[in-house]
Amino acid sequence: MTKVTPWDVSGKLDYNKLIKDFGVKSIGKLPKQFTDNILFKRGTIFAERDFKHIIEAVENKKPFIMLTGLMPSGRFHIGHALIAKQMIFYQSLGAKIYIAVADIEAYNTRGKTLEELREIAIEEYILNYIALGLKPENVEIYFQSQRSQNANKASAYYRLQNQLSAHITFNEFKAVYGEVTPGKMVSALLQVSDILHPNLPEFEAKQIPIIVPVGIDQDPHIRITRDLAKRFKGAKFGPVCSTYNKFMPGLKGGKMSSSDPYSHIALTETPKEAKKKINKYAFSGGRETVEEHRKKGGNPDVDVSFQYLRMMFEEDDVKLAQIEKDYRSGKLLSGELKAILIEKMSTFLEGHHKKREKARSQLSKFIK
Repeated sequence: MTKVTPWDVSGKLDYNKLIKDFGVKSIGKLPKQFTDNILFKRGTIFAERDFKHIIEAVENKKPFIMLTGLMPSGRFHIGHALIAKQMIFYQSLGAKIYIAVADIEAYNTRGKTLEELREIAIEEYILNYIALGLKPENVEIYFQSQRSQNANKASAYYRLQNQLSAHITFNEFKAVYGEVTPGKMVSALLQVSDILHPNLPEFEAKQIPIIVPVGIDQDPHIRITRDLAKRFKGAKFGPVCSTYNKFMPGLKGGKMSSSDPYSHIALTETPKEAKKKINKYAFSGGRETVEEHRKKGGNPDVDVSFQYLRMMFEEDDVKLAQIEKDYRSGKLLSGELKAILIEKMSTFLEGHHKKREKARSQLSKFIK
């Protein structure tokens, strides 16, 4: 049975069906700035809500905001890098980047102190963002537990959260989220405040479109935010837009999970550790025997190594097409496909670790 909620994703995912179920739109025709990006051109980003406002802002060189959140609950893995790469991409297009550290939500659900969560956020997420290419210009990283040292800004952010609670009912929460607890309600309203508050006078002071890239499991948060933005009378907000990326599969198949170390490759792991995991755990689309594989070929659509190459590690379309062709024909074996990924992954991790160390000296530019 397939289940897709903000707290649980399980079962076989049919993205065409999810588009219909969630009422989002398939990604349509895009300008070159987007189609040159690996995530858009390969269909990893597959659906959207009101993305036209972001396209117009990019084409007309108008201001726009990209907002994302991070949950400081575990190691930063290659699945998380999908969102990180999007924030870096939007920054290159001129967006102002807002990054919310969801330490309040993590405090309520993960059993760690705020100090521990702050350390995880810096060591596992922010350092990796910088190493992946995030620039200190036009970016604002903040913790939900301490929005700003500027009293006016902090008050505006928390005031918005509390005012929003008057514009939604318990039954509406239940209709969107199913089971509702006080913690989930508080976290949901704080997330809405995260998305909407950049348009308050204390921040950007303009009705600027905001793009929130998420997995489809997070769409309930987007729907509630869009509804509350229309109802709220205390301020006017720019369009709340969203895109939805496919989940990077876990090594063993299914959704990648921070809590299962054998389902992911963390960006702090060594090339040797990554190689061992890929060889031992990466789900194969190959046949049971070499003879059968040579005769019938493999299935790259379910092969995790191929999916990692397609989604992130092989930028060259011609090379990827040849790998797929050879694998489907049986010319390329599963072990050989894994070896291609291992080489790519090793090169990436070696370079990334060096960039992480350099990133430490830049932290003060990102965290005020």
